[in-house]
Amino acid sequence: MPLKDTGTERLIKDAAKRLLFAEGKLYATTQDIADAAGINRSAVHYYYRTRNQLISQVFEESMTALSLRLDQAMLSDHPFPKKIEELIDIYLAEMIAYPYEETFMVTEINNAGHKLVTKIKEGPVSSFLEEVAREMEAGTIDKMNPVHFLINLFSLLSYPIIMAPLYQQFFQLAKDDFNKIIQERRDLVYQMIFKTKDGKTDHVKM
Repeated sequence: MPLKDTGTERLIKDAAKRLLFAEGKLYATTQDIADAAGINRSAVHYYYRTRNQLISQVFEESMTALSLRLDQAMLSDHPFPKKIEELIDIYLAEMIAYPYEETFMVTEINNAGHKLVTKIKEGPVSSFLEEVAREMEAGTIDKMNPVHFLINLFSLLSYPIIMAPLYQQFFQLAKDDFNKIIQERRDLVYQMIFKTKDGKTDHVKM
């Protein structure tokens, strides 16, 4: 019978998520997690027999919560430009708060294989891609394979954050200055998507 999610268990999961996804300590031990949570290691093992069990649950809960927010934006009855605005806000906020989450996700996909991919396919992605295709036919956005559109959208948001340490050194930017660059991408990515043929932008205020 599974244990109830007590305050201590929540504390453990929050500490693990912070170490793994916010601070990038992907090889954090149960002792590291216990120290971050301010408890002893035996308490961690009381709720989770192994480190992998804890990390797997933290990852799954994190991805489920993010997917739910993205799904709600994709399935909303808002106009297409507003949906894109919401997707940008949701995804960028997640990436800024947990910049190492995607790096961990790639590792998990390699380990879990089709399991995670199957979960993603069960979402509203297909219906959203159909909507993207309709918007392309209407001339709202440039024509391409709708899959490319979605890949481009999330890549434009996530890649600079994943590569932040390199870019900060290359451009000699302090962390605060680099964060300003990332915030500027919010409007920039939106403008790139809805840029018209004459170079002007049909811009919805964000």
